[in-house]
Amino acid sequence: MTDAADAGAIGEGALLGAYSFDAYKGNSTDPKAKNGKAPLAEVALLGGKPRDKAYKAAIERAVAVAEELNRARDLVNTPPNDLNPESFAAIAQAAAKEHGIKVQVLDEKALTKGGYGGILGVGAGSAAGPRLVKLSYTSSKAKKRLAFVGKGITYDSGGISLKPAGHNETMKCDMSGAASVFAAVVAAARLGLEVNVTGWLALAENMPSGSATRPGDVLRMYSGKTVEVLNTDAEGRLVLADALWAASQEKPDAIVDVATLTGAMMLALGSRTFGIMGNDDAFRAAVCEAAEEVGEPAWPMPLPEHLRKGMDSATADIANMGERMGGGLVAGLFLREFVGEGITWAHLDIAGPAFNEGGPFGYTPKGGTGSAVRTLVRLAELTASGDLG
Repeated sequence: MTDAADAGAIGEGALLGAYSFDAYKGNSTDPKAKNGKAPLAEVALLGGKPRDKAYKAAIERAVAVAEELNRARDLVNTPPNDLNPESFAAIAQAAAKEHGIKVQVLDEKALTKGGYGGILGVGAGSAAGPRLVKLSYTSSKAKKRLAFVGKGITYDSGGISLKPAGHNETMKCDMSGAASVFAAVVAAARLGLEVNVTGWLALAENMPSGSATRPGDVLRMYSGKTVEVLNTDAEGRLVLADALWAASQEKPDAIVDVATLTGAMMLALGSRTFGIMGNDDAFRAAVCEAAEEVGEPAWPMPLPEHLRKGMDSATADIANMGERMGGGLVAGLFLREFVGEGITWAHLDIAGPAFNEGGPFGYTPKGGTGSAVRTLVRLAELTASGDLG
């Protein structure tokens, strides 16, 4: 190793590469119990001067980021019969208590009182009620505030617009955005970053039933806008819309949302690269640069204004579907409608890299990957240091 950065990279790579999810293997009846032998017991890094503060800080950062990223992987890999909006919220509450993060959980009653029609509409068909979780990490030395918003569909059947056979089996991963936001906020707290970071987890289970939202229904969102639901499988944008508007009310310096939002983005960029859209070209470029810096492949995508017209509705203010071609961009344009005026915003569509259905590669395992965690943490670090473009 030549410097502390090398030590941090090696430490982070070792911890990420050693990840395994075996909670449901073996004879244990406790899904939280670890069975079998851990793939790696200990890593010893040789190099650097004794008690070198830079090396120590680099390793401590690597451990915090990798452990939280692996926490996100665990959540993504947990089967939906054990992870629903309520249990996800409870996990977030426990972690917040451990790391000194303020947490607020809105249940069905509070969501109804507050008028969160998007989250409620998506969760209406499930026996497991939706939740909106707000995690607030604050630093006494902070000069700026970031808001991270995550899509947390703990299982996505498509709702009444049911997904076809062969497309349901991995839909436990549709809460990857919320898992990444959760992990990033906890990592920021563990690192003591001098920036205020608020995470919003929009949690719901999208199921078909007699109480489910139907194609043709109109939802009144938290912002007051009405949305005609033309496809209940375009549900992620509905929960995000409410959370984006809630985040906007606090007037953060920037909002970044993360979501496994569209298959169209996978068609455009493949399974290892996420797309970045936004309302500010410079900020979008800065997010893309941060992703590249931490080793997460990403690509800037446009928001063509002509695609907005396709979401015009004769019944409501906007429809949740537009033109089929460019569907990932249409989704970004929909989300933009729910970002507060004058607030810088970026949208990360991680549909491709969030869940690896193929074999392991590099330090990326099969299953949940923790995509975007490191990008969010890096954005928080850059904001704290004043170096964000």
